[in-house]
Amino acid sequence: MSKKDNGATLILAYLNEKNRPYSAQDVFCNLQKQHGFGKTAVVKAVELLALEGKIKEKMYGKQKIYFADQSQFKNVNDTDLKAMDSQISQLSAEVQSLTQSCRQLDAELKELNSQLTTEEMMSEIQELKKESSGYRARLEKIKSATNHVTPEEKEKVYKDRDVYVKEWKKRKRLASDMMDSILEGYPKSKKQFLDEVGVETDEDCKVVVPSI
Repeated sequence: MSKKDNGATLILAYLNEKNRPYSAQDVFCNLQKQHGFGKTAVVKAVELLALEGKIKEKMYGKQKIYFADQSQFKNVNDTDLKAMDSQISQLSAEVQSLTQSCRQLDAELKELNSQLTTEEMMSEIQELKKESSGYRARLEKIKSATNHVTPEEKEKVYKDRDVYVKEWKKRKRLASDMMDSILEGYPKSKKQFLDEVGVETDEDCKVVVPSI
């Protein structure tokens, strides 16, 4: 497109192709993004095309409307119009069907893209095999160990523990009662008494009596 042409050739082709009325503003909006036309250039171009008789111009109120010269198109009879209407309906249905297929394929593509690739799957399989092998070796090691504790031995350990904990609590209580009796007539504090007799309590050793 030359500077002298100022977009007139493209605008003429556009109006002939669309064959419907447009204002200069409509032409500017429809072609500006693709061709970078300025509004002033578009107004001058359509006015020039109308002046040269290449397009038609009509006033609708205060607005000018431009459209293709209809004399360049052959007359269309009712039969041709019906055939074109039928073709439009057929193509519209085809477009709708293709649009639906595209949406379905887009959804399938999105789902496939969210899944692991073949290489990633192979890598993960190898990692899982390695992890499984480690667990299997650990299990075999446990099974082959000779220091297993039988249920009877485990039960005896728990019973012995209960006996020792009860005895611990009993002796702790007796010692506490004994010290309380002594401290009733002792002139110093309990801490000083324990220091003098050299007694360390569970608390001093940060030991807690287990619960049964």
